[in-house]
Amino acid sequence: MYSADRCLFVDSIRVSRQDGLFLSDKTGPSSFVSSISLKTQKCFVDKNENVCLVSCSLGGQTLGPVKSRRSGGKGGWVLSVSLSREEGYVGDSGEDWGQNGDNNLETVEEVKEKKESGALNTTKHLWAGAVAAMVSRTFIAPLERLKLEYIVRGEKKSLIELIKWIAASEGLKGFWKGNFLNILRTAPFKAINFYAYDIYRSQLLKLYGNKEATNSEMFLAGAAAGITATLLCLPMDTIRTVMVAPGGEALGGLIGAFRHMIQTEGFFSLYKGLVPSIISMAPSGAVFYGVYDILKSAYLHSPEGRKRILDMKQGGQELNAFEQLELGPVRTLLYGAIAGACSEAATYPFEVVRRHLQMQVRATKLGALATCVKIVQQGGISALYAGLIPSLLQVLPSAAISYLVYEFMKIVLKVEPA
Repeated sequence: MYSADRCLFVDSIRVSRQDGLFLSDKTGPSSFVSSISLKTQKCFVDKNENVCLVSCSLGGQTLGPVKSRRSGGKGGWVLSVSLSREEGYVGDSGEDWGQNGDNNLETVEEVKEKKESGALNTTKHLWAGAVAAMVSRTFIAPLERLKLEYIVRGEKKSLIELIKWIAASEGLKGFWKGNFLNILRTAPFKAINFYAYDIYRSQLLKLYGNKEATNSEMFLAGAAAGITATLLCLPMDTIRTVMVAPGGEALGGLIGAFRHMIQTEGFFSLYKGLVPSIISMAPSGAVFYGVYDILKSAYLHSPEGRKRILDMKQGGQELNAFEQLELGPVRTLLYGAIAGACSEAATYPFEVVRRHLQMQVRATKLGALATCVKIVQQGGISALYAGLIPSLLQVLPSAAISYLVYEFMKIVLKVEPA
């Protein structure tokens, strides 16, 4: 089974039926038993048997990890030994003992199951964010359309006049113009954003060894999540802006707009406004997630919050998904709306500059700073906040619904913490 340089020759040692070496006080010469040095690295007990992981040395040379198991409760130990001079040890049963004999007791099958479980949990996590985006964006699509009219077209009509004009010229479906493309953009964006935030926050907790995230960690994780989602999803946002802009109808939909931009301006035209997007999304994500989690943490540590958590634990599986929400439906909506409003108000000028950059053609292309100066020169400081009111009207329900649906879907899909 083993070559000569890898074998442990045993004399007067009784081999048990459990495929290991059985050592007891009455079996085997004491000189041999005493020559084996066993140093316990980790012990644990399961419901079937006692198991210890030890390192074994013979004659001063470390042989590798040894898994020992008490045999029948009669005072002996069954030793399952993997001997190898190579880095990493693999036992007969397929146990992977890790690099340089690390005390990893997981079998290959268990590792595989954990990987599959982790991949499934990630998929469910992403789906929770995607569904939240689909529901919230469809609900507030008319407000999104009004905001784009003010930003992209520079609309001068009042809000009521603009609503009447869209209804008269395009009908009711005009308020949902571009909504499907908006979902294609926001669903992956929100999915990545929510998931990335949870991942970054959990990693920061591990890095600093905290039980709960501090305010600075929340803001840092939110900023990193915003940047990550922006880098991955900006091209779809650019295409959508071009389609909604004047003349966008003639490009022939999503594929046509994509082809037109690649042919006329090159691939990197899809990343127009990348710098202001990152500059805006970093603080936007920080404020959005930071404010929500600060409010949530404050509530959960309050007497009312602690009582709610205690009641939830006592209710157990009898509670429905809405009743299992830590904040409850109303408070989740309220905190989500507050977080969204704070985020939008803090970063709205960057949004205006980014939209204008996306509308530029190569011949008249300006940088982010020059574009900002041009906007101010033409319309004053207030031009940087053009469409803020309809944008806030959009963000308040959007952020509220997003968080409610996201937290709800995590419960329904049984998403494990990141």
